[in-house]
Amino acid sequence: MFIGHYGVSFAIKAVDRSVPLWILFIAVQLVDVLWGVFVLTGVEKVRIVPGSTATNPLDLYYMPYTHSLVGALCWSAVGVGAYWLFQKKPGATDWQIAPALLVGLAVFSHWILDLIVHRPDLPLYDDTFKMGFGLWNFPAIAFGLEIILLFGGMFLYMRSTTAANAIGKLGMPVLGLLLIAAQSVVFFGAPPTSPASTALTALVAYFLFASVAFWLERQRH
Repeated sequence: MFIGHYGVSFAIKAVDRSVPLWILFIAVQLVDVLWGVFVLTGVEKVRIVPGSTATNPLDLYYMPYTHSLVGALCWSAVGVGAYWLFQKKPGATDWQIAPALLVGLAVFSHWILDLIVHRPDLPLYDDTFKMGFGLWNFPAIAFGLEIILLFGGMFLYMRSTTAANAIGKLGMPVLGLLLIAAQSVVFFGAPPTSPASTALTALVAYFLFASVAFWLERQRH
């Protein structure tokens, strides 16, 4: 899953306005951000195998540190701790743990949504007992689910905030359309040329979209 993860970001932002949207954009993709780094450094492995699923040519045959259930839980705990430290003011007696827990939930949501679309390549721990329901083999359903999740979360966010200007009113829907275009390329475009190019492209996209979210959030209140 790709753009559907961002629906969780918007939904959590609607629940707790104190958590910056750009942090939630990184949180829901943290597992994949780390995957990109680990692929580039050779820690985790991927092959380009056109036809491995109907929508995705990636054979994600070794990713125990990022996409195992145990790994996802550990990174979620890291997310909780990192955000608690990030938002804790010096001398404050109120720990404000709830926002940090929501960030951890955002991180872990990645594994849950991936479980729905991946073929059985998500290990429970290490590189064993791999799971995945395989919705990527049903392109129309998978694509529709991505859109529903994205715009469902965006609707909740926009309903809980008010546009400060025209950009604030139109910016999020335009971002949604751009994300759909990106998803279309992922599903129906040419296969990537190499694992390294796949990882690097993903990293650039994740930080680019987080930067856009940071800017657009400032146009709403």
